[in-house]
Order: sequence, then C-alpha cells, then structure tokens
Amino acid sequence: MTKDQKNEVIEILKGKFSQYNNFYITDTESLTVAQISKLRRTCFDKQVEMKVAKNTLIRKALESLDAEKYAGVYEALNNVTALMFSENPKDPALIISSFRKASNGDRPILKAAFINGDVYTGDNTLVALTKIKTKNELIGEVIGLLQSPAKRVLAGLIQHHEKQAEGAAAE
Repeated sequence: MTKDQKNEVIEILKGKFSQYNNFYITDTESLTVAQISKLRRTCFDKQVEMKVAKNTLIRKALESLDAEKYAGVYEALNNVTALMFSENPKDPALIISSFRKASNGDRPILKAAFINGDVYTGDNTLVALTKIKTKNELIGEVIGLLQSPAKRVLAGLIQHHEKQAEGAAAE
C-alpha cells in the first residue's frame, strides 16, 4: 500500500469517525469469506456501515481527530479489525449477537465500543450493549411517564363530571 493509499484510507476513516457517535471494534479473524459477506449484508440491511482497515491506520485517523477522546479504544486495535459504524448505539451489538447465534460461534468478538463518548471494552460488555436504550426509546419512556399523571387527572375530571350529570338528571 502506497503512502497516498494509506492517507486516503485515513481520510475515509476520519470521515466515518466524525459522522458517527457510535462505533464498534470487532475481531473477525477466523471468519470465512462467506461469513464475512453474510455479516456485511446484515450490517447493510440494518444501516450499519462495516469497514475493515489496518489497526495503525485506524489509530492514526482517531489520533488526528482527537487523541484524548479516543484513547480508551487504542488497546483494542490488534489482530484483524472490522469497524461497525451506526447511528443507533445498540444495532451493532444486536447484529453481533444474532450472527453468533446463527453460526453457533463466538465470532465476531467485540474488542471495544465507543458509544456517545463512552468506551466499553471487552467481549463481556456485549450483552449490556444489546440492552442500551436509544434516544427515541428514552424519549418515549419520558413521554409515557409525563402522560400518566395527566391521564389520571383527566379520568378524575370525567368521573366527577359524570357524577354531576347523574346528580342533575336525578333532580
């Protein structure tokens, strides 16, 4: 790979890291070509971008953007690395989990995840990442909580109004 090609890859990666608040660093080393193709297809279907790049180029891209911000993921840059970029913080975790179940395997391995500025390291964090609530889910919960007291007040007012109407009709 020439220096120009390396710089081009770094620029593409910088664009992806800038575009997405969430990315996963996975190890896909022992997957077959067919398995990698299936994983890429699944990612594509779920609007998750998957990129494979050399660890040194990934690190250079991250360091050139904000060396401190991404410091927690540098240790994960070893072996074969596939990056998964997503708007939704839990989609890559769900893809990895379902892919493993379907193939009865333990790959891809989650090396690290960068979710809205927080770093999760190690494959043992995968289950927790599948349960992360998205922004829309959290907003829905808050709206539900806010609506609950309002519904009770309205129900009380309606009951009160009905009782008054019954009393007026009885007179």
